[in-house]
Amino acid sequence: MKHVFLTGIPGVGKTTLVKKVYEALLLSSGVSVSGFYTEELRERGRRLGFDVVTVSGGRGPLARVSSESATSGRDFRVGQYVVDIQSFESLTLPLFRNICDGSGTRLFVLDEIGKMEMFSKMFIRAVREALDSSYSILGTIPVPKGKSLPLVEEVRSRQDVKIFTVTKENRDVIFDDIVSSVRECLQ
Repeated sequence: MKHVFLTGIPGVGKTTLVKKVYEALLLSSGVSVSGFYTEELRERGRRLGFDVVTVSGGRGPLARVSSESATSGRDFRVGQYVVDIQSFESLTLPLFRNICDGSGTRLFVLDEIGKMEMFSKMFIRAVREALDSSYSILGTIPVPKGKSLPLVEEVRSRQDVKIFTVTKENRDVIFDDIVSSVRECLQ
């Protein structure tokens, strides 16, 4: 096993677990970590969109709420959100280059491989290369719902991937198992 992915319904706590796991590994074993996670952007209890946040602290927009009338036919949309591919790629693609050029990163955080991210062909290619590299990935994928995403199905079917399903019932007790599995991957 080389990679660990978490899956579960939106809002169940996948990103929170990913952050806790990589922070624990940084503290306990000094593992070098790179990558990114997505974070909701909220104002007065209303979700306005999502940001991409790099492990090193960089931040940029992934998607924002947009009215139908304010968008052009060329926009990349998922529901009420318009995806900012340029911002997403400018933040995430350089992180993948570090994996592929053999720099010291041993664990790559990839949160998430979802519908919004699939608009970027370069991202899809970078994920495939990362999965085949010598580095371990700690990532998240959505639960199967509706039309499947080919890259997500590729991840699910790989022999070198362990998948944890996060639920409200197990999210507070699954942490140690995930940390152990990631440590195993890094050996």
